[in-house]
Amino acid sequence: MTSRTSRETGDTAWVLDPILEIPHVRAAVLLTRDGLVSGYSDRLERASAERVAAITSTVQGACRTAAAAFADQSGAEVRQVVIESDHGYILVAPTTHGTCVAAYGDPEVRLDLLAHRVHSQVARLGKKAMAAAPRGASGHTPA
Repeated sequence: MTSRTSRETGDTAWVLDPILEIPHVRAAVLLTRDGLVSGYSDRLERASAERVAAITSTVQGACRTAAAAFADQSGAEVRQVVIESDHGYILVAPTTHGTCVAAYGDPEVRLDLLAHRVHSQVARLGKKAMAAAPRGASGHTPA
């Protein structure tokens, strides 16, 4: 299984393909925090990937709000969201730079392996984003 990416965002297969190699993983989407698709696996049509991204963004927002409310705080950052249904598992993990990886596995997927791989790819995304951060003339990242 391979990933498909939109022409505007460049190649994101390096993010999704290692996740899709896990047995029983059926689909994955790379999205922005505000719900725009950056890349998606070939098992999804573009319309389905866009719907998944929009819903995932909404779920992430609701989870941040719920976590803050339970902690009686004004805000919270979500590290992951896991949804279990009769169809399988959805695991969602945000990055620190505004993107998010969501993966879907059927009921037989090893959730521990899926979580490990998704978080590994999220870490790689973070490192790549830091390496690509724009630098000013003095060599420092702009404020």
